Amino acid sequence: MNDPDGRASVRVDGVTLRFGGVTALTDVCLDIRGGELLALIGPNGAGKTSILNCISGLYRPGEGTITLVEAAGRTHPLHRLPPHRIARLGVARTFQGIELFKHMTALENMMLGRHVHMRGGALSGGLFWGRQRREEIENRIRVEEVIDFLNLESIRHATVGNLPYGRQKLVELGRALALDPEILLLDEPMAGMNSEEKESMARFILDVHEEWGVTQVVIDHDMDVIMDISERVVALDFGRVIARGSPAEVREDPRVVEAYLGQHDAAAGTIR
Repeated sequence: MNDPDGRASVRVDGVTLRFGGVTALTDVCLDIRGGELLALIGPNGAGKTSILNCISGLYRPGEGTITLVEAAGRTHPLHRLPPHRIARLGVARTFQGIELFKHMTALENMMLGRHVHMRGGALSGGLFWGRQRREEIENRIRVEEVIDFLNLESIRHATVGNLPYGRQKLVELGRALALDPEILLLDEPMAGMNSEEKESMARFILDVHEEWGVTQVVIDHDMDVIMDISERVVALDFGRVIARGSPAEVREDPRVVEAYLGQHDAAAGTIR
């Protein structure tokens, strides 16, 4: 499933996830194509976040496989790897609830995204000399590029806990981008934002797609935004894939309409 344009891709094959007697995902099969912007949609509890948690290593599925295919064709079984090794392979993510270190600055939070690229040990880090100092400078330069990309120059030294919600969401995106990801998983990046903040976040997601060529998976409940920015959409309901295709195809799929609106209202024909 190697991408012809030389970008990383992911194959989710037959994944089932259970929590005791509750089945969160059932036989989910999903291709995340190299370089694409894929949207996952579905009602609350449909299993969208569970898929991202399985890909990023926070959950380990009971059945099925998840395979990362590098641009060069080398494969990695993500379902068998811990989160830190998956991050080293270039899989970055954001979370539904903001997961930043609130007492640290925006810059310090984003520098944590470079941690997987640093090779110095505890001793050299404590002395901050030689190789460790050079690494710190090189990684700081990369983080400053991300800060410029997201227009966060004015708050780089601000304590994250004191920032407005929308800015915190951008800092979390910046931390994920600082990893230089091959695969970027965005879990409700626009949740809780006003219309202006959503427009700004959507623009940045598109810029990452168009300028950086990063393979992205986006979850969000704002159907208008999702349908505008995504190339392909996969819909879930009760842990199963019920539809996949272009935004227009999925929007009009009767199973998707019923999942969102209920059988009585499905005659409306599309989701809005």
